[in-house]
Amino acid sequence: MKNLQELLKKEKYKKINFKVSKTQHLLIKAKINGVSGSFILDTGASNSCVGFDSVDYFKLKAGKSKTKASGAGATGMMTQIAKNNALQIGRWKTEEFHLIIFDMSHVNEALRQYKAKPVHGIIGADILLEGKAIIDYFNHCLYLK
Repeated sequence: MKNLQELLKKEKYKKINFKVSKTQHLLIKAKINGVSGSFILDTGASNSCVGFDSVDYFKLKAGKSKTKASGAGATGMMTQIAKNNALQIGRWKTEEFHLIIFDMSHVNEALRQYKAKPVHGIIGADILLEGKAIIDYFNHCLYLK
């Protein structure tokens, strides 16, 4: 694995550690508009998102959205969108990042039932694709370019 880390470093990838929760979710810290939060790293989520209760916390300008959200255990949920935000995960950054805002209470309630800490949101495939992500599950590292 040392060779992989060295190769990715040469290719200008940034290494970001994640934790595995009691519920087997991958947990990662990130900053939105300079404000730190905790997120689930979810390769199956098409878009990154935060809960309605985090709009003020992350200084988001929420706008209308016609999109309905669906995920494990919930479908047809109303959403909003927050455009042009700054996202930083470790040393990796992106500007003009768009976020989906929806009711994450079902996600956090499920986590609480397992005595796991709630999260602010989900980092999804939109970011993983933009950052040309490589996930090293064995060493609990995410690499973004």
